[in-house]
Amino acid sequence: MKIAGMVWTILPVLFLATPILAQSPQVRVTVYNNNLALVHETRQMDLPKPTGICSYRDVAAYIDPTSVHFKSVSNAAAVRVLEQNFEYDLVSAEKILQRYIDQNVRLMPKQGSPIEGKLLSTGGNLVVQAADNSIRILNNSEIVATELPKLPEGLITRPTLIWQIQNNGPANQMVEVSYLTSGMSWHAEYVGVLDANDQNMDLTAWVSIENNCGATYKDAKLLLVAGDVHRAAPPVNILRKGVQMEMLAAAPDFEEKEFFEYHLYTLTRTATLKNNQQKQVELFPAARTPVTKEYTYDGARNQKKVNVTITFKNKKEAGLGIALPAGKVRLYKPEGEAQVLVGEDNIDHTPRDEEVRLNVGDAFDIVGERQQMSYRQVGDRASEEKVKISLRNHKDAAISVIVVEHLGGDWRITESTLQHKKKDAQTAEWRVPVPARGEASLEYTVFRTW
Repeated sequence: MKIAGMVWTILPVLFLATPILAQSPQVRVTVYNNNLALVHETRQMDLPKPTGICSYRDVAAYIDPTSVHFKSVSNAAAVRVLEQNFEYDLVSAEKILQRYIDQNVRLMPKQGSPIEGKLLSTGGNLVVQAADNSIRILNNSEIVATELPKLPEGLITRPTLIWQIQNNGPANQMVEVSYLTSGMSWHAEYVGVLDANDQNMDLTAWVSIENNCGATYKDAKLLLVAGDVHRAAPPVNILRKGVQMEMLAAAPDFEEKEFFEYHLYTLTRTATLKNNQQKQVELFPAARTPVTKEYTYDGARNQKKVNVTITFKNKKEAGLGIALPAGKVRLYKPEGEAQVLVGEDNIDHTPRDEEVRLNVGDAFDIVGERQQMSYRQVGDRASEEKVKISLRNHKDAAISVIVVEHLGGDWRITESTLQHKKKDAQTAEWRVPVPARGEASLEYTVFRTW
Protein backbone atom coordinates (compact mmCIF):
# COMPACT_ATOMS: atom_id res chain seq x y z
CA MET A 1 0.00 0.00 0.00
CA LYS A 2 1.32 3.44 -0.91
CA ILE A 3 1.07 6.52 1.31
CA ALA A 4 0.88 9.71 -0.74
CA GLY A 5 0.31 13.42 -0.34
CA MET A 6 1.79 13.78 3.14
CA VAL A 7 2.94 17.04 4.65
CA TRP A 8 6.05 15.85 6.46
CA THR A 9 6.19 17.63 9.82
CA ILE A 10 8.14 16.21 12.72
CA LEU A 11 8.32 17.61 16.25
CA PRO A 12 9.44 21.26 15.98
CA VAL A 13 12.15 20.71 18.58
CA LEU A 14 13.92 18.26 16.29
CA PHE A 15 14.03 20.74 13.41
CA LEU A 16 15.35 23.51 15.64
CA ALA A 17 18.04 21.29 17.15
CA THR A 18 19.29 19.55 14.02
CA PRO A 19 23.14 19.64 14.02
CA ILE A 20 24.72 22.11 11.63
CA LEU A 21 27.94 20.58 10.35
CA ALA A 22 30.58 23.26 9.93
CA GLN A 23 33.00 20.65 8.66
CA SER A 24 32.96 16.98 7.76
CA PRO A 25 32.73 14.76 10.85
CA GLN A 26 35.75 12.71 11.80
CA VAL A 27 34.89 9.07 12.48
CA ARG A 28 36.93 6.32 14.12
CA VAL A 29 35.48 2.79 14.23
CA THR A 30 37.10 0.06 16.32
CA VAL A 31 35.69 -3.37 15.49
CA TYR A 32 35.99 -6.44 17.72
CA ASN A 33 35.65 -10.13 16.86
CA ASN A 34 32.52 -10.71 18.95
CA ASN A 35 29.72 -8.64 17.40
CA LEU A 36 30.86 -5.36 18.90
CA ALA A 37 32.21 -2.01 17.69
CA LEU A 38 33.24 1.24 19.35
CA VAL A 39 32.32 4.33 17.33
CA HIS A 40 34.09 7.62 18.06
CA GLU A 41 32.95 10.74 16.18
CA THR A 42 34.01 14.40 16.23
CA ARG A 43 31.52 16.95 14.90
CA GLN A 44 31.05 20.71 14.84
CA MET A 45 27.59 21.42 16.28
CA ASP A 46 25.33 24.30 17.31
CA LEU A 47 24.34 23.76 20.96
CA PRO A 48 21.36 25.52 22.59
CA LYS A 49 21.98 28.22 25.26
CA PRO A 50 21.60 28.25 28.21
CA THR A 51 19.59 25.01 28.07
CA GLY A 52 17.69 23.25 25.35
CA ILE A 53 17.21 20.17 23.25
CA CYS A 54 19.83 18.89 20.79
CA SER A 55 19.60 15.95 18.40
CA TYR A 56 22.46 13.74 17.27
CA ARG A 57 21.50 11.73 14.19
CA ASP A 58 23.03 8.93 12.13
CA VAL A 59 23.85 6.70 15.09
CA ALA A 60 23.72 2.91 14.88
CA ALA A 61 20.31 1.26 15.19
CA TYR A 62 21.85 -1.28 17.61
CA ILE A 63 23.62 1.30 19.77
CA ASP A 64 23.97 0.63 23.49
CA PRO A 65 22.59 3.96 24.80
CA THR A 66 24.13 3.35 28.23
CA SER A 67 27.61 3.44 26.66
CA VAL A 68 27.32 6.94 25.13
CA HIS A 69 30.05 9.41 26.12
CA PHE A 70 29.65 13.11 25.23
CA LYS A 71 32.36 15.73 25.54
CA SER A 72 32.80 19.28 24.27
CA VAL A 73 36.28 19.66 22.83
CA SER A 74 35.88 23.43 22.61
CA ASN A 75 34.83 24.01 26.23
CA ALA A 76 34.35 20.85 28.28
CA ALA A 77 33.56 22.64 31.55
CA ALA A 78 30.81 24.74 29.99
CA VAL A 79 28.62 21.96 28.56
CA ARG A 80 26.66 19.23 30.37
CA VAL A 81 24.19 16.63 29.17
CA LEU A 82 21.30 16.73 31.64
CA GLU A 83 19.19 14.02 30.00
CA GLN A 84 19.50 11.62 27.08
CA ASN A 85 16.85 9.77 25.07
CA PHE A 86 17.44 7.29 22.28
CA GLU A 87 14.67 7.66 19.70
CA TYR A 88 14.30 4.66 17.42
CA ASP A 89 10.58 4.64 16.55
CA LEU A 90 11.27 4.91 12.82
CA VAL A 91 8.80 5.84 10.13
CA SER A 92 6.87 3.02 8.42
CA ALA A 93 3.49 2.82 6.71
CA GLU A 94 2.10 0.55 9.44
CA LYS A 95 3.22 2.83 12.29
CA ILE A 96 1.86 5.94 10.57
CA LEU A 97 -1.54 4.33 10.09
CA GLN A 98 -1.62 3.14 13.71
CA ARG A 99 -1.09 6.74 14.84
CA TYR A 100 -4.16 7.74 12.78
CA ILE A 101 -6.60 5.43 14.59
CA ASP A 102 -9.78 7.42 15.40
CA GLN A 103 -8.76 10.18 12.97
CA ASN A 104 -10.03 11.02 9.49
CA VAL A 105 -8.20 9.57 6.48
CA ARG A 106 -8.73 9.53 2.70
CA LEU A 107 -8.22 6.20 0.89
CA MET A 108 -7.76 5.75 -2.85
CA PRO A 109 -9.08 2.30 -3.94
CA LYS A 110 -8.12 0.59 -7.20
CA GLN A 111 -11.67 1.07 -8.44
CA GLY A 112 -14.35 3.59 -7.54
CA SER A 113 -14.33 6.93 -5.79
CA PRO A 114 -12.08 7.97 -2.88
CA ILE A 115 -13.19 6.77 0.56
CA GLU A 116 -13.16 9.25 3.44
CA GLY A 117 -13.87 8.54 7.08
CA LYS A 118 -12.55 7.74 10.54
CA LEU A 119 -9.93 4.98 10.64
CA LEU A 120 -10.97 2.37 13.23
CA SER A 121 -8.50 -0.48 12.66
CA THR A 122 -5.37 -1.38 10.65
CA GLY A 123 -5.01 -5.02 11.69
CA GLY A 124 -4.93 -7.03 8.45
CA ASN A 125 -7.82 -5.05 6.92
CA LEU A 126 -8.59 -1.35 7.12
CA VAL A 127 -11.85 -0.52 8.90
CA VAL A 128 -13.25 2.94 8.10
CA GLN A 129 -16.35 4.64 9.51
CA ALA A 130 -17.94 6.99 6.97
CA ALA A 131 -19.71 10.28 7.80
CA ASP A 132 -23.09 8.49 7.76
CA ASN A 133 -21.73 6.00 10.38
CA SER A 134 -21.60 3.17 7.82
CA ILE A 135 -18.63 0.82 8.16
CA ARG A 136 -16.31 -0.13 5.26
CA ILE A 137 -13.87 -3.06 5.65
CA LEU A 138 -11.15 -2.90 3.02
CA ASN A 139 -8.37 -5.33 2.25
CA ASN A 140 -4.95 -3.66 2.03
CA SER A 141 -4.56 -5.01 -1.50
CA GLU A 142 -7.59 -2.94 -2.59
CA ILE A 143 -5.96 0.37 -1.60
CA VAL A 144 -3.70 2.20 -4.05
CA ALA A 145 -2.79 5.13 -1.79
CA THR A 146 -3.65 6.65 1.58
CA GLU A 147 -3.66 10.43 1.97
CA LEU A 148 -2.82 11.88 5.40
CA PRO A 149 -2.39 15.52 6.38
CA LYS A 150 0.95 15.23 8.19
CA LEU A 151 3.51 12.91 9.77
CA PRO A 152 2.38 11.93 13.28
CA GLU A 153 4.41 13.25 16.16
CA GLY A 154 7.06 10.99 17.71
CA LEU A 155 8.12 9.22 14.52
CA ILE A 156 11.58 9.85 13.09
CA THR A 157 13.31 8.86 9.87
CA ARG A 158 16.53 7.49 11.42
CA PRO A 159 17.83 6.53 14.89
CA THR A 160 18.62 9.66 16.90
CA LEU A 161 20.07 10.59 20.28
CA ILE A 162 18.12 13.43 21.88
CA TRP A 163 19.98 15.39 24.59
CA GLN A 164 18.86 18.05 27.02
CA ILE A 165 21.91 20.32 27.09
CA GLN A 166 23.14 22.92 29.55
CA ASN A 167 25.55 25.23 27.74
CA ASN A 168 27.38 28.15 29.36
CA GLY A 169 29.79 28.52 26.43
CA PRO A 170 29.48 29.56 22.79
CA ALA A 171 26.72 28.11 20.62
CA ASN A 172 29.01 26.59 17.97
CA GLN A 173 31.36 23.98 19.45
CA MET A 174 33.37 20.93 18.50
CA VAL A 175 32.06 17.84 20.32
CA GLU A 176 33.20 14.26 20.71
CA VAL A 177 30.71 11.40 20.94
CA SER A 178 31.53 7.72 21.40
CA TYR A 179 29.32 4.67 21.87
CA LEU A 180 29.27 0.89 21.64
CA THR A 181 27.09 -0.91 19.13
CA SER A 182 26.40 -4.51 18.23
CA GLY A 183 25.78 -5.64 14.66
CA MET A 184 29.38 -5.23 13.55
CA SER A 185 32.23 -7.77 13.59
CA TRP A 186 35.28 -8.92 11.66
CA HIS A 187 37.20 -12.11 11.01
CA ALA A 188 40.29 -13.19 9.12
CA GLU A 189 40.40 -15.38 6.02
CA TYR A 190 43.60 -16.99 4.75
CA VAL A 191 44.43 -18.48 1.37
CA GLY A 192 47.42 -20.83 1.17
CA VAL A 193 48.77 -22.23 -2.10
CA LEU A 194 51.12 -25.22 -1.79
CA ASP A 195 53.91 -25.84 -4.27
CA ALA A 196 54.27 -29.03 -6.30
CA ASN A 197 56.32 -30.80 -3.61
CA ASP A 198 54.28 -29.62 -0.60
CA GLN A 199 57.39 -27.95 0.82
CA ASN A 200 56.42 -24.27 0.55
CA MET A 201 53.20 -22.29 0.77
CA ASP A 202 52.22 -18.82 -0.44
CA LEU A 203 49.96 -17.47 2.31
CA THR A 204 47.70 -14.44 1.83
CA ALA A 205 45.53 -12.94 4.59
CA TRP A 206 42.32 -10.95 4.26
CA VAL A 207 40.01 -9.44 6.85
CA SER A 208 36.23 -9.35 6.36
CA ILE A 209 34.30 -6.61 8.16
CA GLU A 210 30.53 -7.06 8.40
CA ASN A 211 28.40 -4.00 9.15
CA ASN A 212 24.78 -4.72 10.07
CA CYS A 213 24.50 -2.10 12.82
CA GLY A 214 22.04 0.13 10.94
CA ALA A 215 24.40 3.04 10.17
CA THR A 216 26.94 3.96 7.50
CA TYR A 217 30.31 5.44 8.46
CA LYS A 218 31.94 7.38 5.64
CA ASP A 219 35.71 7.83 5.38
CA ALA A 220 36.25 6.28 8.81
CA LYS A 221 39.53 5.45 10.51
CA LEU A 222 39.30 1.69 10.89
CA LEU A 223 40.85 -0.32 13.73
CA LEU A 224 40.48 -4.07 14.30
CA VAL A 225 41.04 -5.71 17.70
CA ALA A 226 42.10 -9.36 17.72
CA GLY A 227 41.47 -11.13 21.00
CA ASP A 228 38.68 -12.26 23.28
CA VAL A 229 37.37 -9.18 25.10
CA HIS A 230 35.37 -10.09 28.19
CA ARG A 231 31.94 -8.50 28.39
CA ALA A 232 29.62 -8.28 31.36
CA ALA A 233 26.61 -9.41 29.31
CA PRO A 234 26.27 -11.22 25.96
CA PRO A 235 25.74 -8.95 22.93
CA VAL A 236 22.36 -8.67 21.26
CA ASN A 237 21.80 -11.28 18.54
CA ILE A 238 21.47 -9.60 15.16
CA LEU A 239 19.31 -11.02 12.39
CA ARG A 240 21.56 -11.06 9.36
CA LYS A 241 20.29 -9.41 6.21
CA GLY A 242 21.53 -9.61 2.67
CA VAL A 243 24.88 -7.86 2.54
CA GLN A 244 26.69 -6.11 -0.24
CA MET A 245 30.19 -7.45 -0.92
CA GLU A 246 33.09 -5.09 -1.43
CA MET A 247 36.72 -6.11 -1.85
CA LEU A 248 39.72 -3.84 -1.55
CA ALA A 249 43.24 -5.03 -2.43
CA ALA A 250 46.45 -3.05 -2.36
CA ALA A 251 49.85 -2.98 -0.69
CA PRO A 252 49.71 -4.01 2.99
CA ASP A 253 47.67 -1.18 4.54
CA PHE A 254 47.40 -2.48 8.09
CA GLU A 255 49.78 -1.61 10.89
CA GLU A 256 49.88 -4.25 13.62
CA LYS A 257 50.92 -3.71 17.24
CA GLU A 258 50.36 -5.09 20.73
CA PHE A 259 47.60 -3.30 22.65
CA PHE A 260 46.86 -4.24 26.29
CA GLU A 261 46.45 -8.05 26.10
CA TYR A 262 45.26 -7.97 22.49
CA HIS A 263 46.60 -7.09 19.05
CA LEU A 264 45.48 -4.01 17.17
CA TYR A 265 45.39 -3.74 13.36
CA THR A 266 45.03 -0.17 12.09
CA LEU A 267 44.15 0.60 8.49
CA THR A 268 46.49 3.39 7.36
CA ARG A 269 43.86 4.94 5.08
CA THR A 270 40.21 5.75 5.60
CA ALA A 271 37.42 3.37 4.56
CA THR A 272 33.66 3.69 4.20
CA LEU A 273 31.65 1.09 6.14
CA LYS A 274 28.20 0.93 4.56
CA ASN A 275 25.28 -0.54 6.40
CA ASN A 276 24.43 -4.12 5.31
CA GLN A 277 27.83 -4.52 3.68
CA GLN A 278 30.70 -6.98 3.98
CA LYS A 279 34.02 -5.38 3.13
CA GLN A 280 37.21 -7.37 2.52
CA VAL A 281 40.62 -5.75 2.91
CA GLU A 282 43.99 -7.43 2.45
CA LEU A 283 45.77 -7.88 5.78
CA PHE A 284 49.10 -8.77 4.17
CA PRO A 285 50.12 -9.80 0.63
CA ALA A 286 51.29 -13.30 -0.30
CA ALA A 287 54.21 -14.44 1.86
CA ARG A 288 56.16 -17.61 1.06
CA THR A 289 56.87 -19.85 4.03
CA PRO A 290 58.27 -23.40 4.29
CA VAL A 291 55.79 -26.04 5.43
CA THR A 292 55.91 -29.64 6.60
CA LYS A 293 53.35 -32.25 5.64
CA GLU A 294 52.77 -34.92 8.28
CA TYR A 295 50.77 -38.14 8.35
CA THR A 296 49.32 -39.17 11.72
CA TYR A 297 47.56 -42.39 12.68
CA ASP A 298 45.53 -42.46 15.91
CA GLY A 299 44.01 -45.92 15.88
CA ALA A 300 42.01 -45.50 19.09
CA ARG A 301 40.11 -42.52 17.63
CA ASN A 302 40.04 -43.32 13.92
CA GLN A 303 40.28 -47.02 13.19
CA LYS A 304 41.34 -46.89 9.53
CA LYS A 305 42.07 -43.29 8.53
CA VAL A 306 45.46 -41.57 8.49
CA ASN A 307 45.19 -37.82 9.07
CA VAL A 308 47.13 -35.24 7.00
CA THR A 309 48.38 -32.01 8.58
CA ILE A 310 50.35 -29.05 7.25
CA THR A 311 52.54 -27.25 9.80
CA PHE A 312 54.54 -24.03 9.57
CA LYS A 313 56.22 -21.53 11.89
CA ASN A 314 54.84 -18.01 12.22
CA LYS A 315 58.35 -16.54 12.18
CA LYS A 316 59.90 -13.59 10.41
CA GLU A 317 62.71 -15.84 9.21
CA ALA A 318 60.05 -18.04 7.58
CA GLY A 319 58.45 -15.16 5.69
CA LEU A 320 55.74 -14.31 8.25
CA GLY A 321 56.23 -12.97 11.80
CA ILE A 322 52.99 -10.99 12.21
CA ALA A 323 50.48 -11.94 14.91
CA LEU A 324 47.84 -13.94 13.02
CA PRO A 325 44.21 -13.28 14.04
CA ALA A 326 41.84 -16.22 14.31
CA GLY A 327 40.22 -17.28 11.05
CA LYS A 328 39.74 -19.90 8.37
CA VAL A 329 42.63 -21.13 6.22
CA ARG A 330 41.84 -22.59 2.80
CA LEU A 331 44.59 -24.63 1.16
CA TYR A 332 44.92 -24.95 -2.59
CA LYS A 333 47.34 -26.73 -4.88
CA PRO A 334 47.97 -26.00 -8.56
CA GLU A 335 46.73 -28.54 -11.09
CA GLY A 336 47.72 -27.48 -14.57
CA GLU A 337 46.54 -23.92 -15.04
CA ALA A 338 43.94 -24.18 -12.27
CA GLN A 339 44.00 -24.54 -8.49
CA VAL A 340 42.22 -27.27 -6.52
CA LEU A 341 41.03 -26.97 -2.92
CA VAL A 342 42.80 -29.64 -0.84
CA GLY A 343 41.44 -28.75 2.60
CA GLU A 344 40.58 -26.04 5.08
CA ASP A 345 40.88 -25.52 8.82
CA ASN A 346 40.39 -22.83 11.45
CA ILE A 347 43.26 -21.32 13.39
CA ASP A 348 43.12 -19.53 16.72
CA HIS A 349 44.83 -16.22 17.47
CA THR A 350 48.49 -17.13 16.90
CA PRO A 351 51.36 -15.03 18.32
CA ARG A 352 54.68 -14.58 16.56
CA ASP A 353 57.11 -17.50 16.60
CA GLU A 354 54.38 -20.07 17.34
CA GLU A 355 53.67 -23.14 15.22
CA VAL A 356 50.49 -23.40 13.18
CA ARG A 357 48.96 -26.82 12.48
CA LEU A 358 46.33 -27.22 9.80
CA ASN A 359 44.17 -30.34 9.67
CA VAL A 360 43.78 -30.89 5.92
CA GLY A 361 41.81 -34.16 5.95
CA ASP A 362 42.44 -37.90 5.65
CA ALA A 363 44.87 -39.53 3.26
CA PHE A 364 43.20 -41.56 0.50
CA ASP A 365 46.11 -43.97 -0.21
CA ILE A 366 47.27 -44.70 3.35
CA VAL A 367 45.46 -47.15 5.62
CA GLY A 368 46.06 -47.96 9.28
CA GLU A 369 44.94 -50.83 11.46
CA ARG A 370 45.20 -51.31 15.23
CA GLN A 371 45.02 -54.73 16.89
CA GLN A 372 45.19 -55.73 20.53
CA MET A 373 47.33 -58.87 20.46
CA SER A 374 47.09 -59.76 24.15
CA TYR A 375 45.97 -58.42 27.50
CA ARG A 376 46.40 -59.75 31.02
CA GLN A 377 45.70 -58.50 34.52
CA VAL A 378 48.78 -58.44 36.74
CA GLY A 379 47.49 -58.15 40.29
CA ASP A 380 44.68 -55.90 41.45
CA ARG A 381 46.12 -52.61 40.14
CA ALA A 382 48.30 -53.52 37.17
CA SER A 383 47.96 -54.83 33.60
CA GLU A 384 50.05 -55.69 30.57
CA GLU A 385 48.90 -55.17 26.98
CA LYS A 386 50.48 -55.97 23.62
CA VAL A 387 49.41 -53.91 20.56
CA LYS A 388 50.20 -54.16 16.85
CA ILE A 389 49.86 -51.24 14.43
CA SER A 390 49.85 -52.02 10.69
CA LEU A 391 50.26 -49.32 8.01
CA ARG A 392 49.77 -49.81 4.27
CA ASN A 393 51.05 -47.23 1.77
CA HIS A 394 49.59 -47.30 -1.75
CA LYS A 395 51.54 -44.24 -2.90
CA ASP A 396 54.46 -44.32 -5.34
CA ALA A 397 56.68 -42.58 -2.76
CA ALA A 398 57.93 -43.65 0.67
CA ILE A 399 56.37 -41.85 3.64
CA SER A 400 56.71 -41.54 7.40
CA VAL A 401 53.65 -41.89 9.65
CA ILE A 402 53.39 -40.63 13.23
CA VAL A 403 51.59 -43.25 15.32
CA VAL A 404 49.80 -41.89 18.40
CA GLU A 405 48.75 -44.09 21.31
CA HIS A 406 46.82 -42.93 24.39
CA LEU A 407 48.02 -44.73 27.52
CA GLY A 408 46.26 -44.16 30.83
CA GLY A 409 47.54 -44.68 34.35
CA ASP A 410 51.21 -44.90 35.28
CA TRP A 411 52.68 -46.62 32.22
CA ARG A 412 55.97 -47.71 30.70
CA ILE A 413 56.82 -49.37 27.41
CA THR A 414 58.57 -52.65 28.18
CA GLU A 415 59.05 -53.81 24.56
CA SER A 416 58.83 -52.04 21.19
CA THR A 417 59.99 -52.71 17.65
CA LEU A 418 60.68 -48.97 17.22
CA GLN A 419 61.85 -46.21 19.54
CA HIS A 420 58.99 -44.25 21.07
CA LYS A 421 58.67 -40.68 22.33
CA LYS A 422 56.74 -39.75 25.48
CA LYS A 423 54.72 -36.73 24.33
CA ASP A 424 52.97 -36.23 27.68
CA ALA A 425 51.75 -38.19 30.68
CA GLN A 426 49.02 -39.87 28.62
CA THR A 427 50.52 -40.11 25.13
CA ALA A 428 53.29 -42.02 23.35
CA GLU A 429 54.37 -41.46 19.72
CA TRP A 430 56.32 -43.47 17.19
CA ARG A 431 57.56 -42.39 13.77
CA VAL A 432 57.09 -45.33 11.41
CA PRO A 433 58.69 -45.32 7.92
CA VAL A 434 56.54 -46.99 5.26
CA PRO A 435 57.99 -47.87 1.83
CA ALA A 436 56.35 -46.96 -1.45
CA ARG A 437 53.63 -49.47 -2.39
CA GLY A 438 54.50 -51.31 0.79
CA GLU A 439 53.59 -52.09 4.39
CA ALA A 440 55.13 -51.52 7.80
CA SER A 441 54.17 -52.51 11.33
CA LEU A 442 54.82 -51.50 14.90
CA GLU A 443 54.49 -53.78 17.92
CA TYR A 444 54.84 -52.71 21.51
CA THR A 445 54.02 -53.91 25.02
CA VAL A 446 52.90 -51.53 27.74
CA PHE A 447 52.80 -52.15 31.50
CA ARG A 448 50.32 -50.07 33.50
CA THR A 449 49.66 -49.50 37.19
CA TRP A 450 46.93 -47.42 38.87
